[in-house]
Amino acid sequence: MKKISIMALPILLIAPLTGCSSMFSSGDLQNVGMLVETSVHDDPWNKKGYEGLLAIEEEYDTDVFYKEGIRTKQEVKEAVDEFVRNGVNLIFGHSSTYGEYFDNISESYPDVHFVYFNGGQFNEGVTSFNFNAHAMGFFAGMMAGKMTGTNHVGVLGTFEWQPEIEGFYEGVKYQNQSAEVAISYNNSWNDKQKAMTMYENMQSKNVDVVYPTGDAYSTSIIEQASDDGIYTVGYVADQSSIAEETVLTSTVQHVSELYEMAADKYNEGDLRGGVLTFDFQDDVISLGKFSPDVPEEFRKNILEEVQAYKDTGLLPNEREID
Repeated sequence: MKKISIMALPILLIAPLTGCSSMFSSGDLQNVGMLVETSVHDDPWNKKGYEGLLAIEEEYDTDVFYKEGIRTKQEVKEAVDEFVRNGVNLIFGHSSTYGEYFDNISESYPDVHFVYFNGGQFNEGVTSFNFNAHAMGFFAGMMAGKMTGTNHVGVLGTFEWQPEIEGFYEGVKYQNQSAEVAISYNNSWNDKQKAMTMYENMQSKNVDVVYPTGDAYSTSIIEQASDDGIYTVGYVADQSSIAEETVLTSTVQHVSELYEMAADKYNEGDLRGGVLTFDFQDDVISLGKFSPDVPEEFRKNILEEVQAYKDTGLLPNEREID
């Protein structure tokens, strides 16, 4: 097996490689590429994608490539050209940003399939894998509503469209009608300084449980909250190892497993363009380890509620309405 990182290599701008069917056997996985906006070691989300890439390398004994700092359409096109020259026919873009770029360029690469995450653009050669994050936010909210001592909790949102934010609010109110929910938006996945300012503002308003919904800054928020004696809910990865008591639980997205699923489907000729949605029922979202401060009875209760959601597709508040 050979793992190749081409993050530091210069790219030669060449014309798109169209009509290159002789390079690939349609439906058979050859080599695999991955694009990230920052670094594969930057945050839990990128690390999990990288783990998925390495799992594909091991399973299929193929070459894998990744490029970091790819943010513009031109950079995407140059990176894809280089990937194709190296025999890549499955390319992952590790954020919603890549959806528009892939949609625009995919016709020039008929023998390549493009996969990205949490977006709405698709065509015959482009697939979006979406996490249904509303439910995970709901269970995070239930935890916050249970564990707050001040009846003030907060969610550090990145963008207003994140379904986990609405889910968090609903979960808090389901568990604790008396709790107030403060919501602030960063409008950037990577602005750690602004996220910390948002956190400090919430702390000054007596918030004692915080849910940071941006993986690039969740670690620093959790570390600061631990120093301040404030509870948190981890995001994307199980972040209990950062501060065991501080992290009440984590809402874990197993994105590495979606990488393997995409590779399997492609290799079997079953990967189609479209928007595919995944949730707790697909075992790609789960709750992480519980803080020792979470009462055993409530741990049992919330896990029962998760299982009921997996069985019925209905959250606790929806089952009560029905």
